[in-house]
This record gives sequence, structure tokens and C-alpha cells, in this order.
Amino acid sequence: MHRKAGMLLSGALCAFVAGGAFAEDSSDPIVIPTHNWSSQIVMSNAVGQIFESMGNSVEYVSTDSQAVYEAVRLGDATLELEVWEGAFGASFTAAVEKGGIHDVATHNAVTREDWWYPTWTKEACPGLPDWQALNECAALFATPETGDKGRFLGGPVDWLKHDQEKVDALGMNFVVVNAGSAAALWAEIAAAEKDKTPIVVFNWTPNFAEAVWPGEFVEFPAWEAGCDKDPAVGLHPDKTYDCGNPANGYLKIAAWDGMKDKWPGAYATLQKVNFTNAQIAEMAKLVDVDGMEPEDAATAWLEANEAVWKPWTQ
Repeated sequence: MHRKAGMLLSGALCAFVAGGAFAEDSSDPIVIPTHNWSSQIVMSNAVGQIFESMGNSVEYVSTDSQAVYEAVRLGDATLELEVWEGAFGASFTAAVEKGGIHDVATHNAVTREDWWYPTWTKEACPGLPDWQALNECAALFATPETGDKGRFLGGPVDWLKHDQEKVDALGMNFVVVNAGSAAALWAEIAAAEKDKTPIVVFNWTPNFAEAVWPGEFVEFPAWEAGCDKDPAVGLHPDKTYDCGNPANGYLKIAAWDGMKDKWPGAYATLQKVNFTNAQIAEMAKLVDVDGMEPEDAATAWLEANEAVWKPWTQ
């Protein structure tokens, strides 16, 4: 299905790409990393299919979501389409400071990544979304695994959200348990929904979940620049991570410095790539709710949104 759809997409794009316009692009494959959440995989395939239709070769490589910035910096990967400020801002900034990777563009999408609960949880703990109220309700979230402490179900370990540091800094009566994947988080929420069991998990926006399970983010002490590194910044003068994550984070696109010279046509298109919260949520939904394979979801999204992306190729 994917190959046939990809051929149709390629044929459609030919009418919009002037012959020879991208002749300078190298025949070497553009290496696009994929990670362990659906929107990033679908977005990567969508942009990759656009590059292929322009005559480029594309290779997808499963890559650690933190190590990817070093890989891009060294040219082992060509670009990264979802640089989330909360999860990856530090790794991205560190790589930029070393040199070899740069900020290409910022999506219109605004991100937030933090502790989250579905609305039925607030019925059991009405002081929410305040984090202190959550802590007073910790026993509601206890499991055999956590004893008399509440369970916070975090994302995969490699997302490096520093949830345990937050628990320690704020003196919370919670144990952090990490899910193995984004899919495991959704499965836990779905299971809790059956009998409205209180649950608090790591979540983020944009993704499809906000349309399926209405809920709220926990309101921690507001993020201040440096509260994750400087004990003097934040609620407690001797603690780091005594704050929430940025409530209005960026979502950037990054690229290897050599991309603009090696694939100038593809780079010119990449500079125009820009997705909104709703568009990214729809990409994730095609996989996480509709059950499509990521490459087919990418093709379907492109076919349904030609007015969005065709101007990027001109």
C-alpha cells in the first residue's frame, strides 16, 4: 500500500516541482531519525516522502531521542523534525554550542510536557490541578509496586524528564515508574478509564490524547530559566528541578550544518516545514487511534493536506 501511495504522491508532486530545480541535491540518502512516539515518526515519514518526490533518496534510522543531536551534529543523521523544548532543549542547545547543528525553523505548534491526569481523577482529588493538592491525595495513586506512596507513570527513561528529581526537590510522596513506550502510557489511561481509577501520568501536547481523554496538566511552581540547574532559582534555595516544565515550549526543526550545501533543494523545503498543534495531533491519531502504519499515515496525511505542504516545495 505504501509504495503505491508513495508513487501516486510522487507523480502529483512532479507537477509542482520545476524540472531540474533540485538537480544540485546529492544522490546520497538524507538520513531522517525516528524515535518512540507516533507524531515524530509520521512527521518524519511525511517530510521524507516529500523529499523522495523531489528526487532525493531517504533513509530512516531509529535513533535515541537524546543522542540524536550529537548524531546530527556529526552528520550521521541529517535533521530532526521535533525538537521539544521541555524534553530535548538542553541536549539540543549543548549540541549547537559544540557546532555542526543549527536551528532551522520553529513550528507554529506550542508544546507542553508535564504531569497530567484525566478529568475523572479530579473528582477524587478536587484540589487539582495544584501540585500540593495532588501530593495530599498521593494515597489515591498507590499501587502494590509503590506501597503507601502514589505512583507517577512517567515516559520512557530516554526522554529524561527528571521526574524523580522533581519528586525529591518538592518532597512529594510519589514513586516514579517509567513506561516503556508512549503506547504503554495510552494503555494505562485506557485501562483506568474503565472504572475511573485515579491516575497521573506524563503527557504532552500536541498529541491525540487530549481529544480522546479530556484532562489537565498538574500546576507545579512555574518554570524559571535555571530552576533545573541553579539551586538559587526556584521554590527552594538548595534544590534543582523544584519547578514545572515550560508551559509554552517551542517545537523546533534542527539540521546538520552540511545539509544546506549537500541537499540545497531539500534544505530550502525544510526551512518552510511548519506544523500546528492540530496537524500534529492528527498525525498521531492516524497511528494511535486508527491503527495505521506510520508510513501509510504519512501518505494519507499528505494526500488530505495538499494545500498545506505543496507551497513548501515551490
